[in-house]
Amino acid sequence: MDYASVLSSPTYLLGTIALILVLWLINNSLRAGDLRKEPPGPRPWPLLGNLPQLDLNRPHVSLHEMSKKYGNIFTIYFGPNKAVVLAGFKTVKDALVGFPEEFGDRDCPPIFQDLTQGHGILFSNGEIWREMRRFALTTLRDFGMGKRLAEEKITEECHYLVEEFEKHKGKPFDTTRAVNHATSNIISSIVYGSRFQYTDLRFKNLVARANENIRLSASVPIQLYNMFPRLFCWGNNRKQMLSNADKTISDVHKLITSLNATLNPESSRGFIDCFLMRKKKDEDLQNQNTYFHEKNLTISVTNLFAAGTDTTAATLRWGLLCMIKYPHIQEQVHQELKREVGCRRISVDDRKNLPFTNAVIHETLRFSNILPLSLPHKTSKDFTFHGYFMKKDTVVIPLLASVLYDENEWESPYTFNPSHFLNEEGKFIKKDAFLPFSAGRRACLGEGLAKMELFLIFATLLQRFHFTPAPGVREEDLLLTPSLGFTLTPSQHKLCATVRS
Repeated sequence: MDYASVLSSPTYLLGTIALILVLWLINNSLRAGDLRKEPPGPRPWPLLGNLPQLDLNRPHVSLHEMSKKYGNIFTIYFGPNKAVVLAGFKTVKDALVGFPEEFGDRDCPPIFQDLTQGHGILFSNGEIWREMRRFALTTLRDFGMGKRLAEEKITEECHYLVEEFEKHKGKPFDTTRAVNHATSNIISSIVYGSRFQYTDLRFKNLVARANENIRLSASVPIQLYNMFPRLFCWGNNRKQMLSNADKTISDVHKLITSLNATLNPESSRGFIDCFLMRKKKDEDLQNQNTYFHEKNLTISVTNLFAAGTDTTAATLRWGLLCMIKYPHIQEQVHQELKREVGCRRISVDDRKNLPFTNAVIHETLRFSNILPLSLPHKTSKDFTFHGYFMKKDTVVIPLLASVLYDENEWESPYTFNPSHFLNEEGKFIKKDAFLPFSAGRRACLGEGLAKMELFLIFATLLQRFHFTPAPGVREEDLLLTPSLGFTLTPSQHKLCATVRS
């Protein structure tokens, strides 16, 4: 055997380099383990990580169970990708509120990188995110988020939604489309400056594509793509999401162009007008470093539209489903509305006199657990949290499901119980562990608007209608099992809405 030729062969050299690299990694891992205590967790498989231990259809359930074994801070591997899970109210709040900078970056999985390229509000970081979030918050507040102006827009939309429900004349129907259109129109009136007709084809397509992409983003093929992007980039779900995004961007661009053509610097109609004026100002100043360009505008609009549609609509549908599941609670809500409001139009000021109705809405938000995993965070630096070393750029998952179902904070976390938000005198009480909108610097910027929408729409519907299951469906047969998706929406069902006399 010619040992000289063997030793000089490319295969031998590559093998030697690989062995040295493995030994170096092991040595550094052992040294780091001696000095830096990282969160525990289940032992990962090579390449697969902890996939064999996870239910990818309901990963939040698997992670919640793991937290009972490994503690409120533990490590998990989604394929080769490491993440740290934060579980339980105290841990999640301490992280997001107590360490806002350290846990304040956003992880952007491959599918969302494909869709946003790091632009917009939801999946951006650094100065882009700071500028876009600050601008969005200021503009949304200027256009009434949490104020009287927004209340008028919501009340107007309630009128159209009631008309949609009345069209069915007490016969069973699926509320999904009507409720999605209503919540979409509220955010549209703030973003574009006007609402759409429910029959508007472009509007219907915008809503449908946004909802489909949210559903597909949690599908198993997309999760596998996020873990192994080179292996699963060919998947149909990814192709569909990219196609939906392209069509939506085209529609949004046409709407922006139309608004730009009729722009009046003296009178802003909505978010887009304000953005366009800021964009023009930076162009006039020849600001080369501006973040106010068309890409950020388009992605920010799609972010606001999707976020302002899906979660609020899903919560309202959960609320109506729970009302037909628990008719005694529905009757208590109606009696309170009848006693305190009567037949007049409901306003935000009525909330303080409707503690039971307010408690039912808050319990719906808690129980429905719309966003169980939150959006993924990422650490901005090396630091120590609760005795564990957190390396910069570590993906962090605040498990909101474990907060909203924390057995140390809620009397009966797995049942629909409005008493969670009522004291012994029947007055509404706030609960610290109520974090459906997350917390800290990445908390939902539309929280104030969403709460106002939920109160006005839910109360108006319960004032106007008596809701019952479809004929032949017993209350005890109604399932409170969510459909699969990035957000947990109710399983498909129909209900009857009978106008109260």
